[in-house]
Amino acid sequence: MNKNYLVLAILMILLAVGLLLVPERQNYQQIEPEKLMWDITQTSRFVTVDQVAQMIIEGDPTLELIDIRPVADFETFSLTNAINIPLDSLMKPDYQDYLGIEDMNVVFYGNSDINADQAWVIAKRMGYNSIYVMQGGLNCWIRKIIQPVEPDESASQEEFDLYQFRKGACAFFTGTKVEAPDAGKTGIKVVKRKKGTAVAGGC
Repeated sequence: MNKNYLVLAILMILLAVGLLLVPERQNYQQIEPEKLMWDITQTSRFVTVDQVAQMIIEGDPTLELIDIRPVADFETFSLTNAINIPLDSLMKPDYQDYLGIEDMNVVFYGNSDINADQAWVIAKRMGYNSIYVMQGGLNCWIRKIIQPVEPDESASQEEFDLYQFRKGACAFFTGTKVEAPDAGKTGIKVVKRKKGTAVAGGC
């Protein structure tokens, strides 16, 4: 089967599930289905775990992380300053104010992309803008930020720079010590977080 058709089929399923969860009568301005279909095919709805890590480290005031996993999972492990709105609670009036804050960028995340994509579709269908999905979810976060793998010696300078950033980000989020970079490689650009604020746990 053609890969493009498979991707389109998955997107259509996500769209259908998202539309089923949106109530018919609300006070928001719903987006047209054609526009929603166009938006869902765009990769611009994704932000990488590296971008999210950078925004957290820099204290970006426009970042609003929404963890759409169940409460028990959120209490076991979550990202810094994330808000827990389980996917099945996203439509409740108590949580609507979190989605429409002016000048804020909402980033949904789960363990992977699937549920976060559903949250994105629901919020987009309701007419909200500046909403994104953290690509790969917490599984990708653990693999790339918490457990970064050093690139091969033949890797590009950009790959080594990214690895150094990830090592520094790992230190920031876990409180672990980071060794100085090897000669010729870019130094780590983040500062170790203060004691008592490190995130603990796993996905």
